[in-house]
Amino acid sequence: MKGPVNAAQRSLPDAPEGWRRKFALGVLGVLAIGILGRAFQLQVVSNDRYSARGDNQYVRMQQLRAHRGAVRDRNGEPLALSAPVVSITADPDKLLAAPQYHAALAALLQQTPRQLGRYLEARKRDYDLLKAGPRPPKGPQKVYLKRSMTPDEGQRIAELKAPGVETEPDYRRFYPAGEVAAHVVGFLDFEGNPASGVERTRDELLAGTPGKRRVIRDNKKRIVEDPTELTPAQPGADVQVTLDLRLQYLAYRELKAAVTENKAKGGLIVLADAHSGDILALASQPGFNPNRSDVRDPEALRNRAVALTFEPGSTVKPLMVAQALDTGVIGPDYRVDTGNGFLKISNVSVRDVHAAGEVDLATLLAKSSNVGAVYIGQKLGTEQLWNGYTRFGFGDRVAAGLPFEERTVLRDFHRWRPSDTVTASYGYSFTANALQLVRAYCAIANDGLMPAISILKRDHEEPPQRVVSARTAQLVRTMLEGVTVKGGTGTKAAVPGYRVAGKTGTVKKNGKGGYIKGAYQSAFIGMLPAQNPSLVALVMIDEPGNGDYYGGAVSAPVFGRVMAGAARLLQIKPDELSPPLEAPTPAPAPAVPTQQVDAGPALARAQP
Repeated sequence: MKGPVNAAQRSLPDAPEGWRRKFALGVLGVLAIGILGRAFQLQVVSNDRYSARGDNQYVRMQQLRAHRGAVRDRNGEPLALSAPVVSITADPDKLLAAPQYHAALAALLQQTPRQLGRYLEARKRDYDLLKAGPRPPKGPQKVYLKRSMTPDEGQRIAELKAPGVETEPDYRRFYPAGEVAAHVVGFLDFEGNPASGVERTRDELLAGTPGKRRVIRDNKKRIVEDPTELTPAQPGADVQVTLDLRLQYLAYRELKAAVTENKAKGGLIVLADAHSGDILALASQPGFNPNRSDVRDPEALRNRAVALTFEPGSTVKPLMVAQALDTGVIGPDYRVDTGNGFLKISNVSVRDVHAAGEVDLATLLAKSSNVGAVYIGQKLGTEQLWNGYTRFGFGDRVAAGLPFEERTVLRDFHRWRPSDTVTASYGYSFTANALQLVRAYCAIANDGLMPAISILKRDHEEPPQRVVSARTAQLVRTMLEGVTVKGGTGTKAAVPGYRVAGKTGTVKKNGKGGYIKGAYQSAFIGMLPAQNPSLVALVMIDEPGNGDYYGGAVSAPVFGRVMAGAARLLQIKPDELSPPLEAPTPAPAPAVPTQQVDAGPALARAQP
């Protein structure tokens, strides 16, 4: 029997089997369930995600650059090639924390330790600013210490085992022809991106497809395992251009010499196959060496054959004559009285360098009479004159396979003023580029069929466009022979043993505020042999500054030397017939204009 409970007994705590025990067991149970749940989440639900995070510490997908295809000329000669090199990268944080490596690394990089340290600190500061911004970058920073080192040099750097320093396999682009073909081939920029030329327009084909491989690295970021490539890189394809490297050297040499001799701002030359439209040579001055990434003058990078537009001047007179003959506005025996070489119409004063009096079409072109051209332009009228220029391709892009083709301007004839019809007759009031002009003259050389101009070798020829009749083209070619013989404006373009047809052009250079005083663009464009042309070439010298500026004095000699060399290299058969000894002599101007020179009441002569 239990006795009475005293006060000491009543003050003892509850027995273990009480509520506290139950509470403790409950808490432990909840924690156990939480731990089990978290373990289930980590091991089952989020296993892939956390495995990937773990792999990110040690596993990387390394990109493998594809071998870039070569660029070759029409005969297979290399113009651009890729060779294996390595690039050196570093994590600035890790490398700055290991200054004991700086001296040896800087020596291999051909720098001083101070230069290396300052570069790393500057890049680290830039990266810290980015991380503090609204969109901070993820992952460690990587900067390039040096690109395009030889594999042996890269191996010596790798053997240092400097923290954060890595070598990346890469390819370096080499250009065997250097400056000679630079404006056609182009180059790659510092990041390996195509910057100009065929390198840019055919980048997708040349670049190939990069590959990937999975690599495992240790805690010092060194590759400790290099499994088989998951995706091998697909090399780029070779690209063949239409250039003939022999002719390219010839054209480049003569153009550069002429620009230097004439103290000119620049120049260009384009040599094309008259029948196919293939560009056999294209050079622009000033030039640049694509192998020298440290010398890149923006003006020298400009390919004037596509990026320079100009008013074509007298070079379009034969095209206008062809249009007038083809439409029946004038006949082959048409004669025009140019009087004393001065004409005023629609508030435009038109002058000839030398008064020619009454002339036929051949003499008009040989003497390059502006007055005679205006008479024919007035007979054609605004719409037919515009139609003729559009049929010869002015106003349309050439799309020859070169980038940065500047837009040319040939406004719709409905927007022409009366003065535009006058000035357009002798090559002003609209613009062209070199390839447009060469394409148009190919139509004259190719019996009226205008081929598509291209710098890229084509699997099949594109059908040419009929511009004028074969008869008209042959007549104009015969007339243009008078330009290069005694009495013509382009006698310095003559090539011994061949009959040459061509046209001079000297135009005032247009600037932002109008025509630039004393600045001219001097041109000569022609074909050889005249009766059955194989080649068409244009030479333009931009702002000659050595006294002479007429196309016949500045550009015609370059044309003659290049065509003579090209005819020899391509073994073009000389003409059996001797060329005409001199251009037709114009008849004295009659006191009263004949019926044939009547171009309508809009014309009014004025004394100079």
